Amino acid sequence: MKIAVPVKFVPDLVEELTIAPGGSALDTTWLRLIISEFDDHAVEQAILLKEHVGGQVTVLTIEAEGSDDFLFTAAAKGADQLIKFTGDFSNSNNHALAHVYADLLKLVQPDLILTGVQAHNDLDGPVGPLLAEYLGLPYVGYVAGITVSADHVVVRKEYAGGLIAEMELKLPAVLGIQAAEQPPRYVAYSKIRQVMGTAKIEERAVASLDTGGTVEVSRMFLPEVAERATMLEGAADQIADRLVSIFRELGTL
Repeated sequence: MKIAVPVKFVPDLVEELTIAPGGSALDTTWLRLIISEFDDHAVEQAILLKEHVGGQVTVLTIEAEGSDDFLFTAAAKGADQLIKFTGDFSNSNNHALAHVYADLLKLVQPDLILTGVQAHNDLDGPVGPLLAEYLGLPYVGYVAGITVSADHVVVRKEYAGGLIAEMELKLPAVLGIQAAEQPPRYVAYSKIRQVMGTAKIEERAVASLDTGGTVEVSRMFLPEVAERATMLEGAADQIADRLVSIFRELGTL
């Protein structure tokens, strides 16, 4: 089985985010990028499937600070092929990334494509559904378990109230991983350094990006400080009467 995992890097929300002078984007001068949490789970799930049923795992990402380290870490976990797209991705969005990944995956023709279900900077939609559309493949998101059997997979999804759904898809397919069957494994740095001497990152240049279909950010700003809360004091009956009066003034009663 050939499994492909396209991953993306996102701003680290632990760090303080600042707005660029233009007012419509983040200042990337000191912006720290980390792998999207759900993408990390997608890589782990791919390695688990390889261990269970065999196959080859290919991890793809774009050029970014820390991308080489992550790819070598994926190799130390068990990934077989590492691909990094190079070029100017400063104005990229998920539509553009999906186009870049789709162009290569049409040639690779994997049996299964795993992506993170979402990322915290998905302004124009997650990569997974976009990728499935460009490749003409079925997509199921928020997956928390996969069973492979011959030419199809059975995926498990969790719904509110503890309900579990199982869906069967014919391969090839694209799945959005919410959680791997086990947490992403820890790899000792000594093993990563060892892999750096043997694993190879294939670089593929991207001349231009198709950024169509995205949203256009006109303004970014910090929340404005304002006093809009009304504190009600008094006995319970008095507060209840005041609430009814407020609701009537607003036209909700």
